[in-house]
Amino acid sequence: MTITPEKLFVTGIGTGIGKTICSAVLTAYFKADYWKPIQSGDLKQTDSMMIKHLVEAPVVIHPERYSLELAASPHKSAAKENLTIHLEDFQLPETNNSLIVEGAGGLCVPLSDDVYIIDLIKKLGLPAVLVAKDYLGCINHTLLSLDMLRKNKIPLAYFIFNGTFDPDTYRIIAKNLETSTKILQIPYLKTINKHNLNKIVQQLTNI
Repeated sequence: MTITPEKLFVTGIGTGIGKTICSAVLTAYFKADYWKPIQSGDLKQTDSMMIKHLVEAPVVIHPERYSLELAASPHKSAAKENLTIHLEDFQLPETNNSLIVEGAGGLCVPLSDDVYIIDLIKKLGLPAVLVAKDYLGCINHTLLSLDMLRKNKIPLAYFIFNGTFDPDTYRIIAKNLETSTKILQIPYLKTINKHNLNKIVQQLTNI
């Protein structure tokens, strides 16, 4: 199958829902470059490092625009270092490859007092990938995220059900997706390693 090059912004319905694992799957599948514009905390084990560790083939990792020490919302992490994040600080890396861009947290995570992740997605002009996992409240968080993407006219290229979902939860979410949005299901990984991630990539045949 011929894989069409993609440039995508991976975001989530919240924090800690598996964006980096999903980004690794997409990076491997599309043989894409990877870019994390803002790393907030965990500088000894960044998301970029995780992508490099998990993706089997060599991958081009573009450097973060901001690497902030405090593990907190970027606006707080930046303020602690006497920095203010501006949209003008960000430009897409130049590449002829597909590109997976991973955000921080969800759409309304603040980068400053006036700028949010959704503003960065609009600035970069990329379609979104929205990642969700099943927990009490995920339907509400998902529908709010979908509504915000629509109101901001950001196309949703892919929706990822990350892990196992209750059938009733899956049904409600799926019926609220546009027909143009492709649905992906990524199984829960008990052990996260290169081998298991590659098995998931091999199963993605029609995205």
